Formats: sequence, structure tokens, C-alpha cells
Amino acid sequence: MDKNEILKRVDHTQLKAYATWEDIVTLCDEAIEFGTASVCVPPAYIGRIHETYGDKINICTVVGFPLGYSVTEAKVAETQKAIEDGANEIDMVVNISDVKNGLYGKVEEEIRALKKACGDKTLKVIIETCYLTQEEKIAMCRAVTAAGADYIKTSTGFGTGGATLEDVRLFKEHIGPNVKIKAAGGISTLEDLEAFVEAGCDRIGTSRAVGLLRD
Repeated sequence: MDKNEILKRVDHTQLKAYATWEDIVTLCDEAIEFGTASVCVPPAYIGRIHETYGDKINICTVVGFPLGYSVTEAKVAETQKAIEDGANEIDMVVNISDVKNGLYGKVEEEIRALKKACGDKTLKVIIETCYLTQEEKIAMCRAVTAAGADYIKTSTGFGTGGATLEDVRLFKEHIGPNVKIKAAGGISTLEDLEAFVEAGCDRIGTSRAVGLLRD
């Protein structure tokens, strides 16, 4: 598979708690050089990235990250601030406790509230598959679709497991036609990158893609 085809689907990611500005600059410079879809960064860096790079870079950030159990109002406020600071894409974490309690309608309403806050910006919904049963994953496919989100995303990368091809195939079977798929977490080889793209992922969240494809 052509490396540029892979790179244009990559959200080049740096979400570690100890990420420095130097780390973020390296990330952004690599994203521009290699033509990744975006950089996915901590909310605290959005404004500085936007001031430094302007429209040269597409900024993605995270909301309710990584555990998802913030109240909806807090997630909405995070989303609004991120967009105000210059983010174009929001990766939100669902309230996993609500999912485990079977409160699928409540989860759908939260996703809908964040999509409203996003307006014409992109909303990706992280459902953290490693904690969910197959029934719960299917319910989240339906909730993401009904709420009008743009993407369903497998994982935060901070849970007990990451993306699997089985989950991507399950998503494809149960999401609506307007929902795309993002895989993240544990994608660490060129073979992984190719497999997830071939399985139908429009985006891949990883910190490793540029290093793997640089040469």
C-alpha cells in the first residue's frame, strides 16, 4: 500500500501527560512534512499550536479524556473552548459507566449535545471497546449513528486494550452510512497500519506512523 495513502488517514498523536512544547513542535512539523490528516494533542496546547502554525495544520483534540465520566456540561464546555482555541476535530469519550448501566439513550443524548457544540467541526466518539461486550458495542454503533456523530473510534489508547480488526468489522456491520471509523490504540507496525486501512478505517490514531513510514 502506498505510504501517502496511509499517512493522509493518520491522526498523528501525542497525548502523554508529560508532553512538552518541544514534543508538540516535533509532532506538528512531522505532520506538515508527511501530510498526516491531523495532529491529535492535549487541549492545553491547541491555542499555542494555532498561533504558531495557523492554517498549516489540522488540530484534533480530546474531550472527557481518557475515562469519559465527566458530566455532559463539562464535556460541552471543553468542546466549545477547544473550537474557540482553534481545534477542528473533537475526539470525545463516552460515559462508559452509563454504557455498562445500559443507559444507551443517555449516552446518545450526550453525543448529540457535543455534536451540536461542534457545529460544522468533526466529532469522533471513543467508545473504549476493551471494556464493552459485543451487545454494548452494537448499542454504541447505533447511538453514534442516531446522534449524528461523524466517526466512531475504538479506543483511547489508555485502556486495557486497543483497536482490533474484529471490532472494526463489527462497526462496519452496525454503523449508519454517514459514520466513519477511526482505530486507535496498539497500532504499532506497518502491517497493522495497512490492515486497519484495508479493513475500512478512514482514520488511524497513532504516534508511530511517521516513524514507520519515514523511510
